[in-house]
Amino acid sequence: MKNKQKIIPHNRDAEQSILGGILIDRNAVNRVADLLKIDDFYFESHRLIYQAIIDMIDRNEPIDLVSLTDYFLKRDLVEKVGGVSYLSSLIDNIASSANITHYAKIVKEKSILRKLIDISGDIYNSSFEPIEDVEKFLDEAEEKIFSITQKERTTTNVSPLGEVLKSSFTTINRLYNKKEAITGIPTGFSDLDKLTAGLQPTDLIILAGRPGMGKTSFALSILKNAALIGRAPCAFFSLEMSKEQIGLRLICAEAKIELHRLRTGFIEKKDFSNISAAISKLSQANIFIDDTPALSILELRSKARKLKSEKDIQLIIIDYLQLMRA
Repeated sequence: MKNKQKIIPHNRDAEQSILGGILIDRNAVNRVADLLKIDDFYFESHRLIYQAIIDMIDRNEPIDLVSLTDYFLKRDLVEKVGGVSYLSSLIDNIASSANITHYAKIVKEKSILRKLIDISGDIYNSSFEPIEDVEKFLDEAEEKIFSITQKERTTTNVSPLGEVLKSSFTTINRLYNKKEAITGIPTGFSDLDKLTAGLQPTDLIILAGRPGMGKTSFALSILKNAALIGRAPCAFFSLEMSKEQIGLRLICAEAKIELHRLRTGFIEKKDFSNISAAISKLSQANIFIDDTPALSILELRSKARKLKSEKDIQLIIIDYLQLMRA
């Protein structure tokens, strides 16, 4: 049985419809410009035409068949884009630009698939070469895949004010009905919770201070309180201390025993009951600790996504940012 020849993902009709739609309606480019890049087009002639359109828009020139033909004549590129007849056919084969956004999504999807094929091929071929550091190779391979996610996002963060205001009113109504002083995750520090109403979703909070000021201890107290009081699943990424050290600090904080006494063994027999009670209480907390040293941003993101998917993590604490690898 003969192997079926695989065709590289592309859609000529969709590409032609986009270019034709822009030529009959200049404003149509605004609906696809933030979605499509020049290299998203599979055919070189289409890449050249789209590049020409972008150049002409930048110079505030009219976009039509005559202007486009003149553009390529001046650069001696008419034959490379298929000739004047091909440029004319782009307009003849489309009635309107109404569906240009739909065509743009098709072209973008095909482009992403081609990029995945290229990257997968590179990873496949490199896997046969001598690899000294497999972990580094795996990290680089994962980074290449994630780079597509970052560069090829098709969503937009632009929202009409009307939609934002509706969402804001929903939040106001929910808060009015609940009437709670703490609407987020409690830190356990009453003065801080009064100011912030708790740790809120999407917040990025940085604890800053000189060495030895107790930043880690403060962060661990917030971690413990968020998990025990707020019942929130939490993740703690420690780039400096081992998970055992983190465990000891949490036990001391909950049992109210000095860490130095615990480390040196100078604790009294009565302290063991407090330690046992602390361990029993902390064991109920949904806290997940990762002590991978020199953690990269890519690794952190991957682990955080997994924890969010599997454990529905509500709070992530990193100790500390300067030790991360970019």
